[in-house]
This record gives sequence, structure tokens and C-alpha cells, in this order.
Amino acid sequence: MAQPEEEFSATESNRYSRHFVLPQFGKQAQHKLKNANVAVVGAGGLGSPVLQYLAAAGVGSLQVIDFDNVSLSNLQRQVLFTTADLDKPKAVRAAARLAAVNPHLNISTVQEKITSANALALLQYAHLVVDCTDNFATRYLLNDACVLLNIPYVYGSVFRYEGQVAVFNYKQGPNYRDFYPTPPEAGLVPTCEMGGVLGTLTGIIGCLQANEVLKILTGYAQPLAGEVLLVDSLSLEFQRLKIPDRNSRAGIKSLIDYDEFCGVKTKAMKEVTVQELKALLDSKADFQLIDVREPHEFDICNLNGELIPQGNIPSSVDKISKNKQVVIHCRSGARSGNMVQWLEKNHGFTNLYNLKGGILAWAKEIDPSVPTY
Repeated sequence: MAQPEEEFSATESNRYSRHFVLPQFGKQAQHKLKNANVAVVGAGGLGSPVLQYLAAAGVGSLQVIDFDNVSLSNLQRQVLFTTADLDKPKAVRAAARLAAVNPHLNISTVQEKITSANALALLQYAHLVVDCTDNFATRYLLNDACVLLNIPYVYGSVFRYEGQVAVFNYKQGPNYRDFYPTPPEAGLVPTCEMGGVLGTLTGIIGCLQANEVLKILTGYAQPLAGEVLLVDSLSLEFQRLKIPDRNSRAGIKSLIDYDEFCGVKTKAMKEVTVQELKALLDSKADFQLIDVREPHEFDICNLNGELIPQGNIPSSVDKISKNKQVVIHCRSGARSGNMVQWLEKNHGFTNLYNLKGGILAWAKEIDPSVPTY
């Protein structure tokens, strides 16, 4: 419902004047934006354009949910941040930038990971949720939370040169589980950290997500509901796929353990700390140290381990010892943890240990001269 015109100050009217003169938009749509509450989960590559354009458009309340800090490798695509923001919380720095873009907004931040335990409470006041994350477990979590809260879920994903955009659960239409009934096997789908992503692609997909948000909130056009838009940034080809309604909504009764559902739970995995690894190295113990990062990461800094990139592990199993302790590491412990679990599950290894915290922990606790890229 439209609010009185007096709700816009002279400054706001000037700011949104190009919206006011748009056919099918005007002041009525702008009022709807001003009264809207949008939760954006992830303030990284997709979150940067989504948040900037929603703030500029005048979405009255923005909730920024992100538990990570800004790192140097983020700056290739996460255009909300600058070099001065390194090692600072993304949610906090994003909120500061958005307030500078548009001081007429209410911006709240959540500097914690969204989980089954807190998702419904965090999202309960949102009119819709924008997914700017990069993993399957969080996507299923956000989808199920939106189904239970009966709000739309605006999805986006990127990998290398290709991206996807969709609107799920719009007017109880198809949801993410209709598109992806089951998650892929853990460790087999490369992350952007491993496979790379074109910086400008995150801008393209993020802008398309923001565009869908404006359509949903104002009703000036039909959103991309029941379909997934596939974007190829190399050829500039766009394809639309129909999503079958598998009635998956009926099976969503509560939030579950999504790490377990997606096969990425690491609770029982054996680990060594960076202090324990240093002791092994200092004592010249007979063990194997394997680095599963990419060659360009290895060139930046390494612990003199054997480089076997994550994608090469399935074809290099014979290079991994079964007769002595094997410590596997990556930048943060995530990729190496996935590889430990995959090797244990598929090849029966019992002698593998993940380096807790990876290179980042080594740089923080053992050798500060190691670059924390």
C-alpha cells in the first residue's frame, strides 16, 4: 500500500527522481522499497553489487549477514571493499560503505555464521532473502528457512565464467530443492577458491539478483520465478530453464543439519595443530606433508610440502602413503578437510590428518612473515 507523499523529504525526492518518472514504477513503487526489509546473506562477490544497488535504489532496511573478514584475494571482485579494509569484518565494512551511499537507510549487521539454530530468528522480519553465498549447505538452509517463513528466496551462483540466477518460493512456487533435489558429493564440485571466477561475472549476476529483488518488492514486473537463468560471460549467451515443481515443499518441516545433509561434516576428522606440525618438522619426523592448494597459491607461500592440487587428488591416490602419518593442508583447512574425508570414505585411509586452520593459522601463530593472501 502506498504511503503519503510527505514521507519523502526533498533530498529523497531528488535522489529517487529517476525512479519517480519511470512508467509502472513512480512514487508508489519507491514507497514499497522504502518500507521493505531485505536480508542479504554474504557480502562478498555477489553481495557487493547486490547491496550497493539495493542501497542506491532505496530499500529501507538492509540486513547484512556475513561472518568473514576481508582478505586480499577478495578485492579482485568484492568491490565494496578497499585495501584499507583488509582483515576487517565484511559486514561492518559493507555497512559503512552502504551508509555512505545512502544515509536514509536502516542497515543492520550480523557477524556470525547463519545456521539451523539461528536462521529463523535472523530472517523472521525479512520480506525476502538474497543468497550471495558460495556453498550448497547454506543454500539448502536458506531455501528451507524461506519455505518455512513463506518468503521469496533470490538465488545466485558463479563459477569461472558462468553464473545462475533464480527466484525460488515466490508465491509458494518451485523452491531450490525442486531445482537441486540432492546435493552433489562433497569435494567433487570445485569452489571459486579452487576453480576461479571472473571478477566481472559476480557484478553481472549480482545486478541481476538486485533487479529481481526490486521486481518482487514493487510488483512493476514479473520476477524470474519457476525458472533459472543461465549466464555465459564468454559468449554472452543467456538461457532459461524451467524448474519442475516436485512438491518438495511438503517435505520441509523444520531445519536440519545441512553440513551432514551435504556430506561436509568434519566433526570426527583427525587434525593436527600448527604447533604439532612445527614439532614434526623440527624433529625431522618421517611423515608426508601434502598441499592441496593450486599452483599459484603454492608459489605465493608454502610449507615445503608436496603439491597435489585438490582436483588432482582422485588421480593421485597412489602418491599418498598408507604406511605413515600424512598431514594434508590448504589455505584455511576447508579444502584439505574435504580431501581427508573423501580419501577416508573412498579409499580406506586411516592415517590422514588435516592441518587445523591451514596456512592462515601457520602465518598467525608460527611465522608472521608468511603472506596471508
